Amino acid sequence: MSTESQNFLLTSESVTEGHPDKVCDLIADSVLDANIGPDENARVACEVLCKKDRVVLAGEITSKAGLKKAQYEEIVRGVIEGIGYTDPAEPFHATGVKVLNLLSRQSKEIGGAVKKATDAKRKDQGAGDQGIMFGYATKETDELLPLPILLAHRLTRRLAEARREGEVAWLRPDGKSQVTVAYEAGVPVRVESVLISTQHAADVTREEIAAWVATKLAPKALDGWMRDGIRFIANPSGSFVLGGPSADAGVTGRKIIVDSYGGAARHGGGAWSGKDPSKVDRSGAYFCRWAARQVVKQGIARRAEIQVSYAIGEAKPMSVTVETFGTGDAKAAEALVASFDFRPAAISERLSLRRPIYRQTTNYGHFGKPGLSWEA
Repeated sequence: MSTESQNFLLTSESVTEGHPDKVCDLIADSVLDANIGPDENARVACEVLCKKDRVVLAGEITSKAGLKKAQYEEIVRGVIEGIGYTDPAEPFHATGVKVLNLLSRQSKEIGGAVKKATDAKRKDQGAGDQGIMFGYATKETDELLPLPILLAHRLTRRLAEARREGEVAWLRPDGKSQVTVAYEAGVPVRVESVLISTQHAADVTREEIAAWVATKLAPKALDGWMRDGIRFIANPSGSFVLGGPSADAGVTGRKIIVDSYGGAARHGGGAWSGKDPSKVDRSGAYFCRWAARQVVKQGIARRAEIQVSYAIGEAKPMSVTVETFGTGDAKAAEALVASFDFRPAAISERLSLRRPIYRQTTNYGHFGKPGLSWEA
């Protein structure tokens, strides 16, 4: 259904790199990079759990990198230190965590399915799993992303920058943002509200945090969307001194809407971090985003959503569907997308996915950032 004639509110959220789930995502993608760097054909499916002083690595890895348990532990501690969890007074900090390594090799059945040739043509690597993936693009921002998720990411990124730069001494790594945007006739017209929840030192008041958010953080992050009348809410729960995995459990793959389009488009359900490109959950979603961008960039439609589905072990997709929401030439969009090669190996080749590029995708969205091949 077209939303071009509709007026509505759309809210999206983002989280900082110190959020417990994002700590896990970054560890998983760092493990992936450490394996796919030395071995471009590494098979990696890494899951991570963080809670208090424990980090659990689980999943399946088959790689010529030959990493030892001590090297995985070094990766974990490096990620945690880089995020900023270094206070020994907290349960979760870089030098004090205990790492439980439950990684094993990829099963022969899955490995065989990926290698199995199911096409007579080239680039016939089988999909690493069954599933459906979506990609989306919209002309409403230069990044071809929905405005609410774009602004939400700018706010959390700015929170992290302000902490690292020492702009205010009380900021701590964990935090969230939420932005509500008003649309008229399907076009964003104003920011209605901004919600910030940030971990902080014990000696700062909620009033101080709220004033800083409204007068310093938001004007810089919202840029041209800053206006009088925005409702600002800061730390509505009150105190947020204990945060990160010291307070809450983190798990990979729990922020899939934050990672993608903030609820403005559909999601196939598969998480991305910690998975090598043979897992079409990740590579298929990236390529669908690339394809949707082409539809919008070429002026065929103002909005485009691509869906692809796969069967494990088969290279050719089971289906590819194009939706333009009544914003352009649907048949031309379908014809363009039909010219793209959605086979897993072809995707990896076109987007150069067999490289250690995944740490840069983990935080503040997998889309809309420069330097990513699916955003080129």
